[in-house]
Amino acid sequence: MYLEEILYTQGFGTRRVCAGLVQQGFVSVGGTAVTDPGEDFATDGLRFTVQGAAWEYHEKAYLMLHKPAGTECSQKPSTYPSIYTLLPSPLRLRPNKGAVQGVQAIGRLDQDTTGLLLLTDDGQFIHRMGSPKHHVPKVYEVTTKHPVDPSQVARLLAGVVLDDDPKPVRAAACELTGPLHLSLTLTEGKYHQVKRMLAAVGNRVEALHRSRIGQLALSEDLLPGQWRWLRAEEVEALRTARAGQPTVGVDR
Repeated sequence: MYLEEILYTQGFGTRRVCAGLVQQGFVSVGGTAVTDPGEDFATDGLRFTVQGAAWEYHEKAYLMLHKPAGTECSQKPSTYPSIYTLLPSPLRLRPNKGAVQGVQAIGRLDQDTTGLLLLTDDGQFIHRMGSPKHHVPKVYEVTTKHPVDPSQVARLLAGVVLDDDPKPVRAAACELTGPLHLSLTLTEGKYHQVKRMLAAVGNRVEALHRSRIGQLALSEDLLPGQWRWLRAEEVEALRTARAGQPTVGVDR
């Protein structure tokens, strides 16, 4: 693929801008500056630098972000900073056949909820992960206002009725991890579901953290606000994730 096209697909600007970056000597491959925008390179495993910043070619972007509190999962936030400001410009500007450029969050977390958030520019992957028929399990670590008793756990597992739907919603798994802490697994994604489920059993969520999606656990070394590329095996594990699979972390 021509170097100009490589830069364009990775989000470094229009084709004209990308050609200019190369011609001005701002792009290096293998430590050597390249000044011909039409020079051809194999993209598999290609690493390069643009104005000194290292980059690796990815045909599609699949990311893990540790969402911090006080951020919104929106391109046009209303009150708090957008999670997209935590990403480098090329990830926000990757060309997309749809109306929106760059990577998009798969689902949303409330502004005060922290933890694992996935982002991609792969529309099919977004649809697959968001489709209710696949029931991809998501694990939340919940801090409650009042001590959680066994009867509340039993009700969460049996199912509770929320105010907007007569059909009960239930936790796929629920485990007490402390007097004010529980680990809750859901396979659907209703609005404010965890908070509303805890309210339905007479408790209240004080803090909420998503630790796992499918078999993918949030990397322990990823600090709030940090992100990383997903590995190929992690993406494949997410593609095949369904309810009932063992939630064995593939991070290492």
